[in-house]
Order: sequence, then C-alpha cells, then structure tokens
Amino acid sequence: MEAVLLGLFMVSACGFTVLLEYPASPAHRAIADPFLRRLVIGLAMGVTAVALIYSPWGKQSGAHMNPAFTVTFARLGKVAPRDAVGYVVAHFLGGVAGVAVAGVALPGLVSDPSVNFAVTVPGPRGVGVAFLAEAAMCFLLVLAVLVVSNHPRWASRTGLVVGTLLATYITFEAPLSGMSLNPARTVGSAFFAHEWRALWLYFTAPLLGMLAASEVYIRVRGANSVFCAKLHHQNPKRCIFCEFHREPFSAGMHYSPRQPDGSSAPLRLVKEIEE
Repeated sequence: MEAVLLGLFMVSACGFTVLLEYPASPAHRAIADPFLRRLVIGLAMGVTAVALIYSPWGKQSGAHMNPAFTVTFARLGKVAPRDAVGYVVAHFLGGVAGVAVAGVALPGLVSDPSVNFAVTVPGPRGVGVAFLAEAAMCFLLVLAVLVVSNHPRWASRTGLVVGTLLATYITFEAPLSGMSLNPARTVGSAFFAHEWRALWLYFTAPLLGMLAASEVYIRVRGANSVFCAKLHHQNPKRCIFCEFHREPFSAGMHYSPRQPDGSSAPLRLVKEIEE
C-alpha cells in the first residue's frame, strides 16, 4: 500500500510538472509567470496528498509515503522495527516505480530537460541554503502533524494540514531545494534523470528536521502524548501501529492501543493492576 501511494504521488508530480513546465504545453504557454505555475503545481500536489491520505489504503497504511517520516515515528516507539524496514523499502520501490509509470504514460515528455523527471536539486543559492530549507520544512511538517494528530478535535484534519503545507512549500520554497522532504521521492526522480547531485542532502536534512521536531514535541508534551503513527486514525481500518506495544516507561505502565470508543484522543497511560 505504501509503495502504491508514493508511486501515485510521483505519477501526479511528473504529470503536473509536464502540464505546467513542458514548453509546448498549453498550460505552460497560458501561465507565463513561474511563480504562478509553481502555485498551480503546489495546489495540485497538495490535493494529491490529501486524496492519498484519506484514501482507503492511506487510512489503513497510515499514508507515510516517506522513509524519514516512518523512521521518526519508529524513534517515537510507534512503529515496530520490522514494519519500519518494510515501509522504508516500499517507499523507495514505490518512488522509482511511480516515475517509471509516468515515463511510460508520457513518453518523451517526462524526460524532456524542462521536466527532467521532476528531479529535486539545490537551487542557485547553493547546497547550504537547500539543506537548511529542507530541514526547516521537515521540522515544521512533523511538528504540525504531531500537534494536530494528537489533538482530540483536530486529529481528523491532519491530512488537510499536510496537504496545505506541501502546497505552500512547493509554491514558495521549490527554487531553493527543489522541495523534496522525502529521500524516496528524490531517488525516484534521480534514478531516471541520472542526477545525483547533493543526494546526501535529501537523505540527511529531512531526517534531521523530522527527528528534531519529534524531540521538541515529546520534551514539551511528554512521550506518552503521541497517539499513533497514522495520519488518519478515525476509521475502522486495521492499525498495525496500535498492535505494536512498546513499554518505554517504568514497569507496571503501558499504552492502551485504542480509546474505548475508537476516537482519536491521545492514548492514556494505563496502570496495570498486578495481583
């Protein structure tokens, strides 16, 4: 599911980049301003992300679509190590497969230099600026996800927050780093574009930014305030994250895997009754 979700995201990214950036495209000719074209692409990709998060498969898998995101939730104790490995592998396979499908569906267009498989590379301000921008975006993204997804009334809107941030980032930040946030997304494009420039940046900056955000959140709110690794938990789909139990605290305490009513309220720390 995770592989297919990221694959579909990459198909959408390549498709909308062709539509707006390929010189012979009517949309490209109609929108001369690069900023306005990025705005349209950003809105399209934001809507794509929201649709995938709230899709049946997104509701079941959690719609991570990003290995750095999965690793961060594994660090928080919400993803079993073996599941984290499976997710990460699926993300990279899905990213490559999605770009491959786009290349077959749009032959000669996705590979055009104006599109170049929607590759992400540092902008003219250099690698340092790109690194800081990627780390900052990922920090804000995960912090927003943790705040919203662990709020009893806001949790169901987590996907909308993610989509809004993606649209904003693409519109305003893309000239700095190409707007990746995602090692698997970058590798999917780079694999076919043969563009591996500053690849290390797209592996380290997202992960550092997301891990930093998770550390800030648990230091302020406490480790037991993180409910689940799903972006949308308010559904009857199976949750492999709630099935995974970790006891990071003292003996006699554990996490309740779900609220009794199935709601999205943060998990309560429940004291075991020992006979």
